[in-house]
Amino acid sequence: MISITDSAQEYLAELLAKQDCEGIGVRIFILDAGTPQAETCISYCRPGEQKPDDEEKEYKGFKAYVDQPSIPFLEDAVVDFAKDSMGGQLTIKAPNSRLPRITEDSSIEDRVNYILYNEINPGLAAHGGHVTLEEIFEENVAVLRFGGGCQGCGMVDVTLKHGVENALLTQIPQLKEVRDVTDHSYRENAYYR
Repeated sequence: MISITDSAQEYLAELLAKQDCEGIGVRIFILDAGTPQAETCISYCRPGEQKPDDEEKEYKGFKAYVDQPSIPFLEDAVVDFAKDSMGGQLTIKAPNSRLPRITEDSSIEDRVNYILYNEINPGLAAHGGHVTLEEIFEENVAVLRFGGGCQGCGMVDVTLKHGVENALLTQIPQLKEVRDVTDHSYRENAYYR
């Protein structure tokens, strides 16, 4: 699990004390965990903003709430603070944040992101395009947004139906439907017009 060095704890406690909010802590999470775009984040967490399944950790002067789905990717992670002539810098090193850790128990969102980033986007990149997951809603419907060369592309319906949707529905049987919410009227970067 993640460790926060003494210098980072001191820095965070001082930073939180300046927020003038009783009980404010930090929330630690990873965006796009298990993908090449994974980004480890620390944000303010005001009372009531933590999620019910967050893991709570007590430190000197503050609490940290760790996002449950991010925990496997935060193994061996370290938050540190190094003072320098400009004041200092808070760093987060999470060597496992980009490693795929997808299992049958992983959330549908994590599994969709894994397939998009590791199987679909490398192919779309050849045309300067990419696709991201906007949300999962209702009865396991994945809402996607295309960008780059895919936005406004004349072949996007083929890419969606025969490529992206086929791959996602085949590999994730719980997924019922895939929808595209991209505004394809914007065609400036489209690969095929």
